Amino acid sequence: MNTKLTLRMDDSLIKSAKAYSAKTGKSVSRIVADLFEIIKNEELKKESELPPTVRSLHGVLKRKAVNEKDYKKHLEEKYL
Repeated sequence: MNTKLTLRMDDSLIKSAKAYSAKTGKSVSRIVADLFEIIKNEELKKESELPPTVRSLHGVLKRKAVNEKDYKKHLEEKYL
């Protein structure tokens, strides 16, 4: 069900929104609805947080140059 929503914004922001709407071929209503969907999805992600063990590992390899060869070498050293 679609329900009407009135938004109050600065005139320059409305002008920019309408220009973006014309450029993309999406209505301003669709653009706002898409933004609300993004916000809703971010909230859902927060609700389904990672388990503590996984969370502690999150980002450990950030900016590290690790590849399959490194992983194989690790396994060989560990198990052979």
